[in-house]
Amino acid sequence: MMQLGGRWSVGATPPGRLPQDLLARIAEVEATLPPDTTLRWTLTWLEGRPVVELDDGTTLG
Repeated sequence: MMQLGGRWSVGATPPGRLPQDLLARIAEVEATLPPDTTLRWTLTWLEGRPVVELDDGTTLG
């Protein structure tokens, strides 16, 4: 089954279909960023697993 990715801004609500451990890791990264950041996350699915990448190159999967 094909899963579509997406993009969202730092501080916005990530897609709800992400696992809780990944959501926690995203929150940890966001906590280190300045509050006025304009960075965005990109979600892709590789072999059924979510991978998120921040515009600065930070990658979580």
